[in-house]
Amino acid sequence: MHRRSIGFSILVVLYVMWRGAAFAATDASATMPSAMDERVRACTSCHGVQGQGLNNDYFPRIAGKPADYLFNQLSAFRDGGRTYPPMGYLLAFLPDDYLRKISQYFAELQPPYPNSDHTDVAPAVLAAGQRLVTQGDPARKIPACIACHGARMTGTQPGIPGLLGLHASYVAGQMGTWRSGTRHALAPDCMHSIAVKLTDKDITAVSSWLARQPRPADPRPAPASAERLPLACGSQPQ
Repeated sequence: MHRRSIGFSILVVLYVMWRGAAFAATDASATMPSAMDERVRACTSCHGVQGQGLNNDYFPRIAGKPADYLFNQLSAFRDGGRTYPPMGYLLAFLPDDYLRKISQYFAELQPPYPNSDHTDVAPAVLAAGQRLVTQGDPARKIPACIACHGARMTGTQPGIPGLLGLHASYVAGQMGTWRSGTRHALAPDCMHSIAVKLTDKDITAVSSWLARQPRPADPRPAPASAERLPLACGSQPQ
């Protein structure tokens, strides 16, 4: 009986050790980065560990944007539609399949938004920005931003990005590149068509108002809609 008791005790100890090792392995695997986490380190080193963006106008929030939009931007940097040498260098030899995986990875993330901008801007400027975003300017044939980017301004599937969580200077800078033609999208390039109608004051007003908006209760892009856009847009075919 004594030998049996010893043998049973040893079995119990071995079982406990095995269970502990199994739990340790499970815990370790839970904290280990995935293969995609490792592959996107070149992205997260600039855009934040979850693509939330940094306090730098060159590194905007990319998390949570529609996957097709992100793919279009990556391929544009690779193929010359957008010009920023570090991005062009990183993407120069990456195939479409890989770019789609990266796009899907960041599209599925929803880290917290940064704090809204609170720098002083004249109320009249903010009011003008709100009007353009929510109503547009029919006299100049400028559609409201929300007509394409969604009432919550979180974007629309499959290819229209959200406008929130971005610095005013970044938004203004991108509008400037659309207007000058140094940033291109799939034809017909609807953003260029709109941007050329905007004045510097318009761009300042829109970007300042957008940067002050709080995080929406539901930050996800709106589902694709059968409703026609105000103008033809190659990145959101209908």
